[in-house]
Amino acid sequence: MQKRRRFKQNPSLEERLADEARHLREQARLLPPGPVREAVLRKARQAETGAAHERMDALTRTAIA
Repeated sequence: MQKRRRFKQNPSLEERLADEARHLREQARLLPPGPVREAVLRKARQAETGAAHERMDALTRTAIA
């Protein structure tokens, strides 16, 4: 049986999601009001929510350990 190739992600998922959210907000700022802009802002909020969840998971893991 083959072993799984594991490696540590750098930067962390939280950092990548936060960067993505910042990038999407910058894109949305350049777009005119409308459905496309709202879709980009929705993706930014989802990325921010994901980063917050990841942060809470990390805090929980350190509190348990």
